[in-house]
Order: sequence, then C-alpha cells, then structure tokens
Amino acid sequence: MRFSFSRKRFRDLSEQEILALAISSEEDDARIYRGYAEYLRADFPDSAHVFDGMAAEEDQHRQRLIDLHTVRFGDVIPLIRREHVAGYYNRRPVWLVENLGLERIRTEAAAMEREAETFYLAAAAQTSDAATRKLLGDLAAAEAGHQTTASDLEAKHLDADTLASEEKTAHRQFLLTWVQPGLAGLMDGSVSTLAPIFATAFATQDTWTTFLVGLAASVGAGISMGFTEAASDDGQLSGRGSPIKRGFASGIMTTLGGLGHALPYLITDFWTATVIAIIVVFVELWAIAWIQNRYMDTPFWRATLQVVCGGALVFAAGVLIGSG
Repeated sequence: MRFSFSRKRFRDLSEQEILALAISSEEDDARIYRGYAEYLRADFPDSAHVFDGMAAEEDQHRQRLIDLHTVRFGDVIPLIRREHVAGYYNRRPVWLVENLGLERIRTEAAAMEREAETFYLAAAAQTSDAATRKLLGDLAAAEAGHQTTASDLEAKHLDADTLASEEKTAHRQFLLTWVQPGLAGLMDGSVSTLAPIFATAFATQDTWTTFLVGLAASVGAGISMGFTEAASDDGQLSGRGSPIKRGFASGIMTTLGGLGHALPYLITDFWTATVIAIIVVFVELWAIAWIQNRYMDTPFWRATLQVVCGGALVFAAGVLIGSG
C-alpha cells in the first residue's frame, strides 16, 4: 500500500516536473482511449472512431508539451507520473470500466476530460510564476478544447439512429452476458435447493445440520452452474459475451439463491428459522418472476406460474419427504 507521505506534493514540483507530469498524463490518456476503441470496435464501430479521434487529440497535446519542454528544459524529460504525486487524480483501470458497458465508458471519458481541466486550472491558480501560470492555463484550455473536439467527433460519427442502434446492442449484450445467466443461476439456486434444505429441516429439526446441508448445496450448485455456463459456450458464434463473465454471473447468483433460505437456519430455534426461511423463499420466487418480466419480457402471469408454482411444488416435495 502507498501512503501519501511517500509521494511528492504538487506544490513542491518544479516547473519542469509539472510539464513532465502533464506529458505522462496525456500519454496515459491516449492509451486509455485507444484501449476503449479496441474494446468497442467489433460491436460499436462508430463509438470506436470517436475514441480513436480523442486518442489522436491527446497525442497532439502531448507533442505540444514535449516541444515546450524541449525549448525550456531540453530533451531529457523527468520520469514523473500520476502515482508519484499526492492528491493527483487517478484513472480507473480500463478493464474495470469495460465491464460496465458502453454508456459507462462514455461517462468515464467525459470525467477524464473534466478532471484534467479542473486540475490544470487549480494548479494555475496556486502559482505566482507568470510563465508557469501561462503554461498551466494553456493546458487547461487544451483540455477544454478536447471536450469540444469530443463533442464534434460524436456529432460526426454518432447520429441519432447510430446512438439508438448502439444502445439497443449494448442492452442486448447486457442481457445475454449478465442478466440471462444470472437469472438462470438464481432460479436454479433458489428452486433446486428447496427440496434438500427443507427435507433436512423437517427430517432432523436440527437447524445447524440444515444450515450445513444448505450451505453445501448452494456452494456446490454455484460451482457447477458457473463452470457449466463458462464451458458451454465461448460466446464467439452466439454473441453472448465473455464465458468468464457469464460463468461468474451464473455461479454467484446460484449460490446466493440457495443461501437465501439456508442462512435463517443459523437461528437455533427450529420453527423461527423455518418461518423466516419460508418468507425468504416467497420473496426469492417473486423476485425471479419480476426479473423475468422486467428484463426478459416474459408476461408476469406466465413468469409467476413457472417460478412460483414450480418452486411451491419443489418446496412441498421437500417438506413431505422430510416429514415422512
């Protein structure tokens, strides 16, 4: 872990170091934009063009900064980056933002530009050296200009029809990669564990044993569903997205679906734990029906019939088996 006292404070930077920091920051931002472009190119080619153009703008800014540094300080640029300066804004890892979808990438890019402009303006305000103030003001103006350029690029490449098409594609990809496997996992975890958990509960009336059986069933089902989802389709032909993402979505939701009605059995009183578990099952099944209706366009009555009635039958089977 890095502590701020191990970093250099901005007010202690020399003019050369400020310029070097700006150069490295512009270089990093250009690479981030190119990463976004490559990630989006297959499914969102028009948005990829926007980020290609933004990366080119960053390259131009960096070259201007290098030219200024060469004139004022020579060819050797000090090695100083964002992480070397206390309080300097940080960029989120590209892979973290990618996983959140197209709209999040656009929002993140806009935030990057605003942060850079705000930083340069604040830095210019805190210096009394005229040359440094001018330099930082020029950098702030460049970032503000970059925001204008980004808007121009979006207007050029992203008309209303293109935006609507990309949003529809992004929504479909979200459903295929996250919602569909997650919903399948939640259904499997919630319904398939009902019988073993409640059979054990009514057969033993031992809450700890019931919890252990529920925990084992939930975790085992989650691992099985996760690996099955990841191995069943690599996403290349079906367009369902990364098998790793789908595997995690399915596995985690399967485990959570089973744990929901296993956790109440940590309560030592059998009937209190059972009543709470039954309430949790009711909530889980209605939540599944709502998700099917909300995201999968399944008519609510059909989703209710499939999930609630099916779950009720499995629950009844578990109670009957355990009571017998």
